[in-house]
Amino acid sequence: MAHIEFRNVSIDFPIYNASGRSLKKRLMQVATGGQLGADEQGRVVVRALENLNFSINDGDRVALVGHNGAGKSTLLRLLSGVYRPSSGIAVVDGEVGSLIDISLGIDPEASGRENIFFRGALLGMTKAQVKEKLEGIIEFSELGDFIDMPVRTYSTGMHLRLAFAVSTVVRPNILLMDEWLSVGDEGFKIKAEARLTELVQATNILVIATHSHHMIKATCNRVIWLEHGKIRMEGPAAEICDQYFTSPVAGDGAGPSGASVPVGAE
Repeated sequence: MAHIEFRNVSIDFPIYNASGRSLKKRLMQVATGGQLGADEQGRVVVRALENLNFSINDGDRVALVGHNGAGKSTLLRLLSGVYRPSSGIAVVDGEVGSLIDISLGIDPEASGRENIFFRGALLGMTKAQVKEKLEGIIEFSELGDFIDMPVRTYSTGMHLRLAFAVSTVVRPNILLMDEWLSVGDEGFKIKAEARLTELVQATNILVIATHSHHMIKATCNRVIWLEHGKIRMEGPAAEICDQYFTSPVAGDGAGPSGASVPVGAE
């Protein structure tokens, strides 16, 4: 069983080299990237997320939509444990796997084989677990003898194949993604798509930030629409998609009112 519960969750980032006196200790909404304000010490803060309330349960496939800077990536990093809430309660019950940055931890001076162990460790795998899956990872990557060469000698496509092969070998309860991954040449893409689909089907909960209308309707049952770090709307995928993608500037925070009820309204 997996479960996510957010209650009045906010996250602030202090900016230490800027003065907050002119902001008079109040929050000001800006065009993108949340809100600007000042804390009690007069430091400028960026409020990236504000008073988020939602729950995600077993079987949910949730898409995060919104303009660039709306808070989608920040929310994914909060779910993954990279960030902690500045206020509120965030409960994430289940093993979390992240495909936000599949190349994280890759050392260009080390061999592909060595990097499988490095990346595996970052994914929470033990050395024994990596050894058990090692040959399967190498075979899937199609790197052949290059697996024992330094990664700096790889092409971009080879690098991505290695990172993808390692990152998708785990089977977490909660899977986080920033857009649907598409890596390699056409032949490898087909194999990668099949692996990714299998991974999504195996996970209890999927949370993905995306701009793809087609992907949401094909994969997700719910959508959370973020705007300036707040939840503008949340509900069934088809219902929210129809409003978000028919807004005057889809993905730019603008949109007409419709049948869906904005969060916080009755």
